[in-house]
Amino acid sequence: MTISFVIPPALALILGGLLLPLLRGPLRTIGLLGFPLVTLYLVWQVPDGVALRAPFLGYELALVKGDALSRLFATVFALMAFVGALFALNQKRTVELAAAFCYAGSAVGVVFAGDLISVFIFWEVMAIASTLVVWSAGPSARGAGQRYAVIHLLGGVVLMAGIAGEIAATGSTVFDRMSLDTLPRWLILAGFLINAGAPPLSAWLPDAYPESSWSGMVFLSAFTTKTAVFVLLRGFPGTELLIYVGLFMVFYGIVYAILENDMRRILAYSIVNQVGFMVTGIGIGTEMALNGAAAHAFTHIIYKALLLMSAGSVLYMTGKRKCTDLGGLFRTMPLTTVCGIVGALSISSFPLTSGFVSKSMISEAAGMQHLAVVWYLLAAASAGVFLHAGIKFPWFVFFQKDSGLRPDDPPWNMRIAMVLFSILCIGIGVLPGPLYALLPYKVDYVPYTASHVVFYLQLLLFSGLAFFLMLGWLKRTLTITLDIDWFYRKLGVDVMRRLDVVAESAWTCIVGLVARTARRGRANVERYNGSAGILARTWSTGAMTFWATLVLAAYIVLAYLRP
Repeated sequence: MTISFVIPPALALILGGLLLPLLRGPLRTIGLLGFPLVTLYLVWQVPDGVALRAPFLGYELALVKGDALSRLFATVFALMAFVGALFALNQKRTVELAAAFCYAGSAVGVVFAGDLISVFIFWEVMAIASTLVVWSAGPSARGAGQRYAVIHLLGGVVLMAGIAGEIAATGSTVFDRMSLDTLPRWLILAGFLINAGAPPLSAWLPDAYPESSWSGMVFLSAFTTKTAVFVLLRGFPGTELLIYVGLFMVFYGIVYAILENDMRRILAYSIVNQVGFMVTGIGIGTEMALNGAAAHAFTHIIYKALLLMSAGSVLYMTGKRKCTDLGGLFRTMPLTTVCGIVGALSISSFPLTSGFVSKSMISEAAGMQHLAVVWYLLAAASAGVFLHAGIKFPWFVFFQKDSGLRPDDPPWNMRIAMVLFSILCIGIGVLPGPLYALLPYKVDYVPYTASHVVFYLQLLLFSGLAFFLMLGWLKRTLTITLDIDWFYRKLGVDVMRRLDVVAESAWTCIVGLVARTARRGRANVERYNGSAGILARTWSTGAMTFWATLVLAAYIVLAYLRP
């Protein structure tokens, strides 16, 4: 279906972000809450099919193309922008909020883009805006923001090369399902996976996100990785490689989150872990698995934002983020504690929470395809999630020991934002029907069967028992966890410094050699052409006559001998 004109939903958020610095007082608040709601309204005005076209360099861009999958992601992106803005009303750095809106708007632009060129344009706007969100935290985030920008610009270059190759090979810019049968498509997949936090560059996420402000990480958790999940769902469903990539991400996130002492880095690693579940579902590729990946992306945005809002509230009220500095906060921050626990139960797929009705679809799809190893690994990973995010985060932040801190719950707007997402976490878990109705394929799945509920309860209770039995080993200390980024943050810097020393020494040697050669050349010139040189002396008239006669005689002889 094609209609003549539709307002791009991304426009409301991007334009809102550009206008925010001009708004003051109540107008600023109205703008922060109003632009996402306008975007949500526009999302549901987009019909199926291409709704807005534009010519570009001889190609026709499908700027807005609607279907169930794009509306699902755009809906939760707009919802996230609204609740995130509500949570961040007290953020004084307007540049962060403006960048966050442009960031969210570009993510909406990606999910409605119907061609590869539009995807790339919004993709790069998203990278720039998210970098500004990181940098908005202040000087302490400068290094992390630079590394974040470098990784995403690298991903953009890889993606651009793939898109250019794909268009050159096919003559089409249409973004649809692709098979991995050409180099450009491999490059496109690699560009998408970099934003998903896939190996070997997963470390950019826990490196950069925790360095953002107390409100910035809430926005960052929602868009980059989930937009990557969307484009993988759109372009590479059923690609077997993604099963193995996703499983690696699942366990990578668990291991590093267990080792972490920083509460925000714990939650950052768990983002990689949860996206791994989605990537695995995309790799399985059945309708059940793809529905599960899409549903889990939807629920993950909500419960992860809830967890990060509770962590952000603690950071906002105490200025501390290490588990060794926290504890006992439930006494004076009861609402934050309860909301944090709701988010922790949701990410752990506890029955009657949103995570249970989405993540279990992926495991069920693996079982239906007789992927026994994948099913067992996902089950083990579910226990690991409860271990690091379901128990470890709330236990060490809100309980464990009395840290002596007595902060109050955060301001009213932050409390309301946490309560709204807590209600959604429980509401979706109790009544999953409305979410299932938004999914791209018909849902024939009942999450609340006796076997499902009992299995997950056994799994989670066993994981909880293991946590408290191993509590002595899991207590946090002031340690530094080495990740793959060590190779370019430490080893890479050391190698470059050594290469710089070698290059400087080589340059010094070359300059010295050239200088010595020049001095010798100058000495030779002076020897023969200097004031005392043989070629510069004054010869007597007789000697000159002799040599002239000799040369002339030689010339006459040669002329005579010439045939």
